[in-house]
Amino acid sequence: MAALDTTRTTYGTASAVNRTIVFLTDLVASFVSWNDSRVTRKALSSLSDRELEDIGLIRGDIDYVANSYLIR
Repeated sequence: MAALDTTRTTYGTASAVNRTIVFLTDLVASFVSWNDSRVTRKALSSLSDRELEDIGLIRGDIDYVANSYLIR
């Protein structure tokens, strides 16, 4: 005699939840990265040209340094 199992599984639900969590994690990471760049840009912009020269930068380097991964 054969038996037929008609219960349904929720295989798709776990992957949908995982994709949602990954999306939210990426969103938070993007916000944190943006905020770090903003704070760095603001701190470097508040320095005088002489202070920037002391750390080996010029005013034109501020955007590059703030957006790079050198400081993270």
